[in-house]
Parts: sequence; structure tokens; C-alpha cells
Amino acid sequence: MERVMKDSLVTVFGGGGFLGRQVAQALMERGARVRIAQRDLAGALRVQPLGALGQKQFVAADIRNAQSVARAVAGSDIVINLVGVLSGDLEGSHHDGAANIAKAAADAGARALVHVSAIGADAQSQSEYGRSKAAGDAAVKAAFPNATIIRPSIIFGPEDQFLNRFAELISRLPVVPVIGADTKFQPVYVADVAQAIANAAADPDRHGGRTFELGGPRQISMMELNRWIGKAIGRDRSLVAVPPSIASAIASLGWLPGAPITRDQYAMLQRDNVVSPGAPGLAELGVSPTPMEAIADSWLVRYRRHGRFAGRVKA
Repeated sequence: MERVMKDSLVTVFGGGGFLGRQVAQALMERGARVRIAQRDLAGALRVQPLGALGQKQFVAADIRNAQSVARAVAGSDIVINLVGVLSGDLEGSHHDGAANIAKAAADAGARALVHVSAIGADAQSQSEYGRSKAAGDAAVKAAFPNATIIRPSIIFGPEDQFLNRFAELISRLPVVPVIGADTKFQPVYVADVAQAIANAAADPDRHGGRTFELGGPRQISMMELNRWIGKAIGRDRSLVAVPPSIASAIASLGWLPGAPITRDQYAMLQRDNVVSPGAPGLAELGVSPTPMEAIADSWLVRYRRHGRFAGRVKA
């Protein structure tokens, strides 16, 4: 795969973000030239030290603007779309933007397109997030039929807004309310997702035109997750499942600054976020899933009362 990728120009939309930096590094390790395309290039500069001199390019692009996308894609051998938002212009980012990228990739003659969607993408979803993701997937398939679609569960890693968010709450609150306590997730390690994306991009003949669902080796409920985090950071807390009626009322105030959850996020919690039975996933993309327990302790340690010198709470 390194030989196939060497000197290829890969444009990565959203390449300066949490997942994007991992993807950029995986591509550059294979010898690819990487063009980072996103609206705010300040954050993308963290990619600078990850590769060799001349391996990185940076271009400002708003995926909702077709001309902006076409300029960013020009000359690309491979295009990867990582853009996803939890609030704001969901339709513009997930649907219109995805359509613009797929059309531009086709017009530019790119040999591969990898589009990152999400488990839960469903035209009939209760959430706008799920519906907009499904619309984006459909638009990508229409414009670039051989695109590879990647649908991960919740992605975790040192800079995530998932494990870290709950660890912060547990470290501060004596009693922790848990919304969506029974909802199941299948957290997947960010580096595993990045390698899977790079593998898909390197072999469109094998992986093109397919949809992959990526999850880690363990399914876990929201309550079990919070309990595990508490033990990992040495914080023995009371966890209280928030009744649906109260959770719905809280979500209705999600438009307020600092609200813990929006109405759309609460709608997303009404369905489990796990890999469908029999769906192709990490294994088919040549990646062995990393257990959360094997890696998360290396950064969750900062939430312990005395940092690395503190112990875990016994099970």
C-alpha cells in the first residue's frame, strides 16, 4: 500500500481536526503528499511537524461552496472527507458539502474518494444529524459511485470530546446524572479509524463502492461507560440515570449557552450506536481494533486527584 500511495496527492477535508491529524499522519507515513483543506487553517498547522518537508499543503476551503471545493480538489489523486458537526448547519455540512466534494472529486478524475459518515446515518432518523448524514451518503454515491463510505461509532482518543467530557464531569461532581443510561455504544480508537481510512484510500479497487461500519471490540452502555471512567480515574461517584421525561425537558433547553445536551443529541440517544450484525468493518480494512481499556488510561490519568500518583478505584 505504501508503494501505491507514494507521491500521490491526497486532499483531506477537515484534515486539521481530531481525526484529521491522525489520517494525515497515516497517509504521510505511506509517502503521500497531503493537502489539508478546511475553513480555519490555524488549527491545521498542528499537522506541520507530522511529515517530511514538502509533504504538506494547506488550502482554505468551505465545503458548502462548490467553487471553493473544486479549487481545493484540483489535481488530487485521492480525496477524503472527514467533515462532521454536531450543531449548526448540519444540512450544509453533511449533505451539501458532501455532494460538492464528491462531484469535485469525480470532475477532477480522482481515483478514490473516502467519505466519513457515522453509524446512525438514516433517512428516517429522529435526529437531524442522522438524516443529514444519510442524505450526504446518498449524494456521495450518486456523484462518485465507487466512493468508500466509512461509518464509525463514537471515536475516542487523547483529544476526544467523549471520554474526556465524561471524565471531567466525574472528576468535579459528587453525583453524576447520566442521560441515555441504557444506550449502547461501540467506541473505536481514533488511530484505528485513521488506518482504516488510509487503507481504503490506498485500494479503491477492493474497497470502493462499499460501506464499512467501524466499532471497537466492546459494546458498552452509557451507564457502564461512566462507571468504567470513574474507576479508571479513581473517582468513586454516585451515578444516577436521568428519567426520560426529565432528560427530554433538559434537551428542550439545549439552545441555551452551556446546556448539557441539545434536542437533536437527545434524539440520537434513542438508538444504540453499534455496528450492525454482519457489516464489514475494521477487519475487512486490515485493522485490529484497540480495546479502550488498553489505551485510554494514558490520558485519563490527568483526571485523577493526584494525577499519575493516584490509583484506581477497586472494582
